[in-house]
Amino acid sequence: MKIVIIGGTGLIGSKVVLKLRDQGNEAVPAAPNTGVNTLTGEGLPEVLKGADVVVDVSNSPSFEDAAVLNFFRTSTTNLLVAEAAAGVRHHVALSVVGTDRLSESGYMRAKIAQEKLIEQSSIPYSIVHATQFFEFIKGIADGGTVGNTVRLAPVLIQPAAAEDVATEVAKVAVRAPINGIVEIGGPEQFRLDELVRRYLAAREDPRSVIADPTARYYGAELRERTLVPDKNATIGEIRFEDWLSHQFANATA
Repeated sequence: MKIVIIGGTGLIGSKVVLKLRDQGNEAVPAAPNTGVNTLTGEGLPEVLKGADVVVDVSNSPSFEDAAVLNFFRTSTTNLLVAEAAAGVRHHVALSVVGTDRLSESGYMRAKIAQEKLIEQSSIPYSIVHATQFFEFIKGIADGGTVGNTVRLAPVLIQPAAAEDVATEVAKVAVRAPINGIVEIGGPEQFRLDELVRRYLAAREDPRSVIADPTARYYGAELRERTLVPDKNATIGEIRFEDWLSHQFANATA
């Protein structure tokens, strides 16, 4: 099976490529550095020739509201048009748990727009909603930082390792389209402020973390369960402390 992975050289995409190849598939990474640009359409007809499945795990280079909306609208439209011309039979996209509950965020509005384009397309699809990755905890901390203080809402979060997310995306890619959404989350729930506090402590980062119920998350107000998946979600295997230990083992090796 030929599977083209848009964003296939990035954090999730590179892992998906390896997993699909290990299963015996022809997994083709596609990104600007491989000559494929979904914003301009460059390289799409060539890379999609003979493709059975397209997996889109690409992300916007800018999180500014207008830029990110333009990225997901334009790239998804170009991709779906090219897929239809190439006869692709399954479109898989990676999105975010709680997208519909986070519409105050410009980034999440862009993801909602992406999902609507996929749902309205003639191409059978599967959308994977993932919780936040362990690998992006630093970004959450940075986004909530003013001076030497990080303010975060003390709500539940169920983060997952990028490795587990990639495993689920690869599984979905070789299954029949569901024309709906599947969710994946990590094996543990934390309070958002406590998770970031533990991460920063492990990094010996001097910033202090304050639990602030009014703190926004990428511009959106959070409720208790905004960031956690439902009870039917696939649960990853990698625990936070194990992932954290592995990160520091690699850093000191």
